[in-house]
Amino acid sequence: MADWKILKSEEVFTHPVLSVTCSSRRLGEHTADYVTLHSSDWVNVVPVTSDGRVVLIKQWRHGSQDWAIEIPGGLVDQGETPAQAAARELAEETGYQARGLRFLGKVNPNPALFDNYCHTFLAEGLEGAAEPQLDPGESIEVFTVRAADLPAMVATGEIDHCIVIAALAFYWLSQGQDLAAARDLL
Repeated sequence: MADWKILKSEEVFTHPVLSVTCSSRRLGEHTADYVTLHSSDWVNVVPVTSDGRVVLIKQWRHGSQDWAIEIPGGLVDQGETPAQAAARELAEETGYQARGLRFLGKVNPNPALFDNYCHTFLAEGLEGAAEPQLDPGESIEVFTVRAADLPAMVATGEIDHCIVIAALAFYWLSQGQDLAAARDLL
């Protein structure tokens, strides 16, 4: 299989969250223009309490212009490992600290456009150490649900954020659930 050759590449937009590059590329005789979104890696955290409840957040998302039910997560800051970012995001968004973080997996959120990964961690041994420390402009409600209720929340579209669903799939796999029988979960 032949690789695409980059003929020209130019950064056309820069923002603290991402930058955008437009490039002309060629494969054989075919030439086309493509856009790549560059971002730091992201993290998602599936926080589970000692009584089997999952900590969720509800926050306003400007892209969808709607509230989204999610798990804590965010950008990996420069100089941080994904695990450090996961612990920080958990504390900032929920106030919880975890005695242990276990890496569950990573996904490429959209390889057609993005060049980053989203790392998922399971947070166990939660302690409600403090109030959430939200970034300016963040509006977050913290709540818990039974882990057994998550599949129905996905099936009904109550949870529709694709990388959150991917993180939940990693969680279900870590719990020994067979996703080949996903229709039974959803």
